[in-house]
Formats: sequence, structure tokens, C-alpha cells
Amino acid sequence: MKLGLGLYRHMLTAENFRFARQCGCTHVVVHWVDYFNQGEDTDKQNQPVGNLAGWGRAGDPSKLWTYEELAALREQINAAGLELAAIENLDPAHWYDVLLDGPKKKEHLENVKTIIRAMGRVGIPVLGYNFSIAGVAGRIRGPFARGGAISVGMDDVDQTPVPNGTVWNMVYNPDAPAGTVPAATSEQLWKRLSDFLEAVVPVAEEAGVTLAAHPDDPPVPVLRGQPRLVYQPRFYQKLLDLKPSPRNALEFCVGSLAEMTEGDIYQVVDQYSGQGKVAYVHLRNVHGKAPHYHETFVDEGGIDMYRVLQILKQNQFEGVIVPDHTPQMDCTAPWHAGMAYALGYIRAFLQSLDRDG
Repeated sequence: MKLGLGLYRHMLTAENFRFARQCGCTHVVVHWVDYFNQGEDTDKQNQPVGNLAGWGRAGDPSKLWTYEELAALREQINAAGLELAAIENLDPAHWYDVLLDGPKKKEHLENVKTIIRAMGRVGIPVLGYNFSIAGVAGRIRGPFARGGAISVGMDDVDQTPVPNGTVWNMVYNPDAPAGTVPAATSEQLWKRLSDFLEAVVPVAEEAGVTLAAHPDDPPVPVLRGQPRLVYQPRFYQKLLDLKPSPRNALEFCVGSLAEMTEGDIYQVVDQYSGQGKVAYVHLRNVHGKAPHYHETFVDEGGIDMYRVLQILKQNQFEGVIVPDHTPQMDCTAPWHAGMAYALGYIRAFLQSLDRDG
């Protein structure tokens, strides 16, 4: 198994690449979406955008990620002594009507195919994605981790309707008419996912790129009035069975899976890693179950992380493990300190597993 670090677009700097290497990482997972593009303070519906109400504004719908910029990204990462393990998440501007089943669905499916082909040419092996209308919403922040360290959690389910022009918690059309996105049914959302996989998996197979689906975060059946797909571990199997393929796999978030109200996390790890369906792993710890949980330090919550890694090793998982996020520590570099703690802890376990065979 390999140790990696996830970096947002604005964090793709020489300093953070050195930080990753100093922590023992060999790989990085890149969030190429610019989540923190704030734009104006409000949209045409007088709704706050950016971090006040979501992840910010989506990108330019006419500018797909190109082979040239992805190749430059990989070259930059390789020059720092690291490997690019995956791109995590598509820009909503490029595929919102795939999620919404809108008039541009066919065009947006072609957008995704174009991006996958470019990734394949560059040699980026994995595209993580989150097939969700509401995206990540309803998180709270507070001193929930050991020693009062700031982390995130959930204490209620946000059912604020999604405004028109918004999907996956990002604004793709600030000029959208007033109103909210009509609620889909669970059956409709599964059909949209099926259409996506039917169209895109064959291209991924040709390009040599693995599609990796993230479970719902937070894992609740309905969020902001919209249905969710993988809010219990068993729905991962339904997703895989929709389009059986080596290129239809999982972005395996242990924290999100442990927050679910069904299943035993160790059996879940064994089930999906035993099938060879884990593309890469998000490793974080939690206390509680949705909709009432708090994220903790990697060694503090309810998950025995060494046991998780033992199961992955027994099932011959050889991919990348990243701490997707972690509590921030009280110092001049809260994110770096928290991440260094998590990476050091995971690295020690990986070395122990390697030593013990």
C-alpha cells in the first residue's frame, strides 16, 4: 500500500509537495475543481455563494480540462518526486445535466468522456466522482476532537431546498431564475447513474482510467430534499452491479462508511477490497452515526485503523491511502500539523504491516 496526500487546487504548490514528501508520501490525489472560487457575494436570487452556502462557483462550462494542463500538472508533481494517483471530482459546470437529467445531458456525457480520454493520454489512472445533486451539506465545525481540536461533524439533516443553478453544492449558473431544483426520486437518481455508467465506462476501459465512486457524505437517504445513492454500504454493491467492469470501482471513504447506520465497517472493508473494487482509500476516524457524528483524530474514533489496514493487506490492496481530512491542531499551521499527525500514524502502521509480512 502507498501513502498519499489529497490537495485542493489552490494548494498545489512546491511547498506542499515538499511537505508531502517530508511526511513520507509517494502519491498525491488532486482536487482539480476550484471549490473556493467565490465570485460575487450573492447570486441573482440573492442567495449567498461560496463557503457561506456551499463550495463556491463552478468553473467555465466551455473550458474542459485539457490534455496539456493535465500533463503539466503531472510533470509538476513528478518533478517534486511524487506520483499523481487520481483526480478527485468533476467540475459541476462540465456535467451538471448528467446529475440533473437536463437538456444538455448528452453534451455533458461527452464532456466527461473527453476528460477521461485526456487523463488516459496523460497516464492519470483514477477519476474519483461523487454522483450527488446536493453534494456535501449540513456539516458543522467545532472543538470535537481530542484536546478541543477543531473538526467537522453533523448534528441534523439539512433539508434546505437546492436553488436553481446549483448542483453538488456549487453554483453553475448565477443567473438562474428564482426557485429550487425539483426533487428527484431515488429511482430517477439511480437511473441517471446507470445512464452515466453505460455511457462512460466503455470510454474509461479504452483509456485505462478507473472510475471511483465516493459514498454519500453525509450518508443520509435525503439531503436538501434530494435523494442519495450510497448512504448504506450495501448500495456500493448495487452501483458496481449496474455496470460490471474493472473500471467501475470505488473511492473508498472509510469514515463515511463507518458513519452509516447499517453494516460492520470491517466486513464492509473485506467485502469490497476482496472483490478488488477499491481504487483508493480515504482514511479518517469518527465518533457516532449519521445524522449525529463528529470526526476525530485518526487514532481516536470508533474505528480500529490497524484492523482496517490488515484487511486491505490480506485482500492484496496495493493502492493509495490518503487522510481525506483531519482535525486541525492549535499552532501556526493547523492543517499541516493535523495532516502530518495523520500521515505519520498511517505510515507507521503501513511499515508495521510490511515488516510483519
